[in-house]
Amino acid sequence: MKSKNSKRILRRINDWLHLWLGLTSGAVVFIVSITGCFYAFQQEIKDALEPWRFVEAQDKAFVPPSQLLDTARVYMPGATPTGLTYSNREGAAAVGYQVDQNGEHNFTAVFLNPYTGEFLKKQQAAGDGEFDFFRFILDGHRALWLPYEIGRPVVGVGTLVFVVLLVTGLVMWWPRKWNKPSFQKSFRIKWNGSLKRVNYDLHNILGFYSLVLAFVLAVTGLVWSFEWFADSVYYATSGGEERPGHHHPHSDVAQAGAAASDTVSVLDRAWYKTLAQEPGAQGMYMTPVLHDKEDAIEIIAYQDHGSWYNRNEYFYDQYTLEHFRVKGDRYEEAGLADQLVMLNYDIHVGAVFGLPGKILAFCISLISASLPITGFLVWWNKRKKPRKRAAPTAGREKKKPTETGIATV
Repeated sequence: MKSKNSKRILRRINDWLHLWLGLTSGAVVFIVSITGCFYAFQQEIKDALEPWRFVEAQDKAFVPPSQLLDTARVYMPGATPTGLTYSNREGAAAVGYQVDQNGEHNFTAVFLNPYTGEFLKKQQAAGDGEFDFFRFILDGHRALWLPYEIGRPVVGVGTLVFVVLLVTGLVMWWPRKWNKPSFQKSFRIKWNGSLKRVNYDLHNILGFYSLVLAFVLAVTGLVWSFEWFADSVYYATSGGEERPGHHHPHSDVAQAGAAASDTVSVLDRAWYKTLAQEPGAQGMYMTPVLHDKEDAIEIIAYQDHGSWYNRNEYFYDQYTLEHFRVKGDRYEEAGLADQLVMLNYDIHVGAVFGLPGKILAFCISLISASLPITGFLVWWNKRKKPRKRAAPTAGREKKKPTETGIATV
């Protein structure tokens, strides 16, 4: 008897937590999830609407970084480039700039033909009256359109609560008896039932089916929200090692006279050295301007088009072009913890499995966005349910048991 009472009390506590955590975090979960739906296909939508991202493939080599930077400088006079990207054989190159306007950091990209260095398009992500839909979506996803120092912690806490809701929801969903009637209630939506019943099943059953993948999306988001969470995941998956910060090897300042003073030509030589080792790379990224005498040149070679995790990183002394190796600079050679760090973004948006993965991430995000709505309606319908008047003692019929349910978020 004590055991049954204890289980009943624990279940009531679980149900109470699920209800009130769900009601208080519902708006955050909805915004983060619905914006995640839109963002899942942002690359495909941009590719369809922005033809300047593509060029005709040619049987010739790409021009070096210095030529692209010279062309971009004409269209961004006085601005310092923050990144330079080569795509695959059919993709345009791009030079990126972070421009401060009215206290905000706005991104501008100059697209160029990688075979000729010709200008294709200057695209401003924000400012000057232009509206960037995906920047708007990303700001909502990461900070609820609030200032980032306020919105990001709120999103982080909301996501953490969502993980708790998944666990408490699983406890509520778990059938008390594994028989045929409970199996049907737990795994099948009763489409011919009342609207209340259909809503109830949509919340419980879709929540259960999406639970594992929703948990994965939430956890990969938490890695960006909290340093302590990212450190914990790395510690657990590395067997007790501390998560290394983003670090670069240092150039030997004593060798400053060993190289020409032209930084761009040094970048060209580093790029050619990387290209010789990565002839099949599907894209490259580099920081074109070094801000410190000890900085090393960094070039990232992406092995697959459309995803970012499978990459090789190259570091060079800016004076001697000595090649440095660092822990985790090759995906194929990295340990599990470092591979998960590289995979985190692609898992979060579904790109790790290509287009099918993105479709799956879209569906899971859509279900996650629906759970606060269907869960609120379940609570509201129960709240509105009229109380039955007590029948006279004599002849009172025994009440039939009501449907018990399940809820995930």
